[in-house]
Amino acid sequence: MSTATKSFPFSPSPSSFSYALSPPIRTLFPSSSLFPSHKLIFSTNTSHKQDKLPLHFLGPQDSSLLLLKCNALAINDSSTNSFVDSGVMLFSLFREIGFNETDTEALLEAHPVIKISPFESIRSRIHSLQSLGVSGLSLSRLIVKRPDVLTAPEIDGVVCFLLEGDLELAGKIKPSQIEHLFNSTESKFLAGFEAKVRLLLQLGMTQETIVPVLNNANLTKAFCLKSFEDIERMLTFLNRFGGVDLILRRPALLNYDLDAQLIPRVGFLLELSGGDETGTATVLRKLPFVVAYSVDHLKDHVEFLKSFAGLSEEEIFRIVLVYPNMFSASRKRKLHPRIDFLKQCGLTSHDIYRFLIKAPLFLSLSFEGNLAYKLVFLVKIGYKKNTKELAMAMGAVTRTSCKNMQEVIGVFLNYGLTCDDILEMSMKHPQVLQYNHESLEEKMDYLVEEMGREVGELLAFPAFLGYKLDGRIKHRYEEKRKILGEGMSLNKLLSVSTARFSTKSKRKQRVPAINGLNESDEGLE
Repeated sequence: MSTATKSFPFSPSPSSFSYALSPPIRTLFPSSSLFPSHKLIFSTNTSHKQDKLPLHFLGPQDSSLLLLKCNALAINDSSTNSFVDSGVMLFSLFREIGFNETDTEALLEAHPVIKISPFESIRSRIHSLQSLGVSGLSLSRLIVKRPDVLTAPEIDGVVCFLLEGDLELAGKIKPSQIEHLFNSTESKFLAGFEAKVRLLLQLGMTQETIVPVLNNANLTKAFCLKSFEDIERMLTFLNRFGGVDLILRRPALLNYDLDAQLIPRVGFLLELSGGDETGTATVLRKLPFVVAYSVDHLKDHVEFLKSFAGLSEEEIFRIVLVYPNMFSASRKRKLHPRIDFLKQCGLTSHDIYRFLIKAPLFLSLSFEGNLAYKLVFLVKIGYKKNTKELAMAMGAVTRTSCKNMQEVIGVFLNYGLTCDDILEMSMKHPQVLQYNHESLEEKMDYLVEEMGREVGELLAFPAFLGYKLDGRIKHRYEEKRKILGEGMSLNKLLSVSTARFSTKSKRKQRVPAINGLNESDEGLE
């Protein structure tokens, strides 16, 4: 009677750890190709038909076949061990940078090339990124979004340039810039990165100045998505309008497309200037951000000032030359109501032009938070609504804050001047309302206490308050007092030029010296 047979599969069951590898070893090495599909059968009945003969009873062909299978099993078992070792090290490496086992499995499944890449290459790449400052959560986030950052050969050129290049950029480029570069750029577009950056050096940029450019430009748009030739053309174009200085003021200029953005926008300004490249370069230097506005936006502002304010293109460009931020003001919310205010105050097109040349900030200031308060102050001290005088006063106070203006009026009132006096002074010399209130008080103190003059003299010569106390008022007063005494005209004291004042002082100082000499001679006789 035969006993029950027991059958065992030839391949052992995978351990729980090796199963965690993605994909499992048994998937990488299926049993159908590596292990025999039949099973060895053991029986206690020696007469059972399925009993196998010893090896020395097998024929030559059967022995060779079994030996070949055993050798194959040994070789594949060695490869499996090597794979397991590499897998263990990968799990350990990713654990060090914040990945748990599940995260690592998902990463390896999504990007299997990591598993077949040399372990030392992966580890070296991670260490290089960490040396560039991309570490911790930033590194984990980068690897999850761009797994090829660990395997793509193009990354090596960029990393080597930033870490070991002769420009000594290591530690100077913001990690966020490097993370964004690798995060938003397909690896194939990283080729030639170093050569493109070096074009900035050929333009005249130095090793020191190139750092802020790389830290503030969009490296993907500025270098990776443009060809070497396109970057050369862009730098040649920008060189006409300031080149290095312009790029340093706004590195984001490198982000723009030359043909679709820079040439049309700069070209519009150049046409508005009547072909004045120097003037256009000045506008770009003052406000490089102006190239962010589309041609339609620029044209809309110019057409509005031509049609509603009656200005010519030449006048408009002169205003732009003084205040390029005019293009930043909303046409509907700011330009239209402010030009309308000036027209209601009786200003002609020429008056509006002169007003905007002197007080262009008027176009950009908030009405509710700034202009409205100043209008109230001006009306309170006596200005009439819808008059040229009110418009001129508004232009004068655009450069001061509401608080300072209120303090200035307070200083005048504290020294005994009335609102009518303040109105009279400001109509003669509108700038008195924009002077710093602390400096104003010091000058009035000196006028009254040191010079012994009356505050009322300011009504005749309010420009006195515009001169520097130490640099002009004190110096001239002390010089003239020696010669003329106390009762000198404030206007004559301060309004003459420095050269003329010095000449007069020297001439009048010679007279006492000569008289003294004559007196001495007479004494000797």
